[in-house]
Amino acid sequence: MQSRRFLQSIDDNFLIQVVEEPTRKGALLDLVLRNKEGLVEDVKVGGRLDCSNHEMVEFRILRGGSRAISRIKTLDFRRASFGLFKELLGGIPWARALEDRGVQECWSLFKHHFLHAQE
Repeated sequence: MQSRRFLQSIDDNFLIQVVEEPTRKGALLDLVLRNKEGLVEDVKVGGRLDCSNHEMVEFRILRGGSRAISRIKTLDFRRASFGLFKELLGGIPWARALEDRGVQECWSLFKHHFLHAQE
């Protein structure tokens, strides 16, 4: 139960795990989390201290002007009008709009309306 709450907290806070290699006997046990692109780089797993069975994790934390510039657009959820968003999507007769369509076509239609409401 605690592990699910932990994972949910990571997801809720838009955190991303940057360690991708196993750190102990084939399992990925060590976490290095970031919430923005360009805060952590040069993540390396390897080597051991003394007789430990854990691999070392080395990384660089970037600060100030040395951060990478991301070209990925992110939304400012603090400025969002969720009531309007719900109203725009809720006003669509989904049962009728999706009737007699395949999965891919339903997804494309939903995605179109979702992105339009988002704008």
